[in-house]
Amino acid sequence: MAQELSWELIGERVRLSRISAGLSQGSMADRVGLERSMVSKLERGKRHIDAVELTRIARELDYPLSHFLSSPPAVVSKRTPASDIGEEELDKSDYRTKALLADWLRDVRQLVDEGVLQARPLLRFPDSAKNGDDARDAALWLRDRLDRGTEPLDSLAEECERAGQYVAVVPLPEGADGASLVDGDVAVAVVNAHLQPGRRRSTAAHELGHLVLGDEFSNDAGGGVHASRQDREKVVDAFAAEFLLPRVKARQAVVRRNQEEVRHNLIRLSATYRVSWSLTVRQAMSEGNGKTGFWQEMKDRAPTAAEFKDALGWKPQPDLSSIRVPPAYASAVMRALDDDLIGTARAVEMMRGQVTPDEFDEE
Repeated sequence: MAQELSWELIGERVRLSRISAGLSQGSMADRVGLERSMVSKLERGKRHIDAVELTRIARELDYPLSHFLSSPPAVVSKRTPASDIGEEELDKSDYRTKALLADWLRDVRQLVDEGVLQARPLLRFPDSAKNGDDARDAALWLRDRLDRGTEPLDSLAEECERAGQYVAVVPLPEGADGASLVDGDVAVAVVNAHLQPGRRRSTAAHELGHLVLGDEFSNDAGGGVHASRQDREKVVDAFAAEFLLPRVKARQAVVRRNQEEVRHNLIRLSATYRVSWSLTVRQAMSEGNGKTGFWQEMKDRAPTAAEFKDALGWKPQPDLSSIRVPPAYASAVMRALDDDLIGTARAVEMMRGQVTPDEFDEE
């Protein structure tokens, strides 16, 4: 389990969390019923705090209590030292995303340490991936390791779990699609619950790409990105697209008789593989053909929701919005509950909205 923090570090985490929530010391003091001077002393490590006060602070700042009591993995805090960060310099979205990622790692680690969840071997591509072609090879290699061939992936959360990465769907700040990290023998990722299901799948596949291709930490929060990182993200994007929809399947759907027939085939493919229209078209077209009249019109003619449903015969599809944690993790939470390792409230917290307290009530 993570090492407990000193009062100085607890105070520093309160300070950074307050800043990330956009509150002044005075505003936070009013909300939690403390004097501003007491908050100031707390943030400087000059005043101890009891459990009730810290719980109120955690609730008002919308962070889990464990965020203030445990140190984050070193890889999450690898940038500017916390003590050097001022209110103007703190990237609030970045800080909250890292905090939620670290909290997810702590929960996975707890279940592993308790022996109710077995960490999966991390599947790493044995070769380097320097460009898009290498990344697509890595995606097909992973599909082969998972025995998925070129067929549609039903539960992406389950496939990521089988590859060694535990993915949670949580509400991230605006502009943050997802983040992931590798901590020893455990790999975790978070995906923004505010995204549409298709984009959620793409983000999960992208974060899986960081694991498979060997990147230890990813925080895909948008904004200004260094050129070298931008190039790397394109490589990871190529992995994600190929993992979700192999090119060979997309190009088999392109029967160049007329545009309407091609479009109909691609709509069915997009619906079956549950990927975006833009990804489907990109995987289907030949290199360098993106700006030809045929493909430009195809990209512009995005299908309606009704067309997608009609392509699958109006059969109900899995509701991805209900998936919050991967299946083996969820089963481990229930085992921990049955073994009295955790209580019901903690189980609900660890399931991140996939179950509600009343679902544990006896009828």
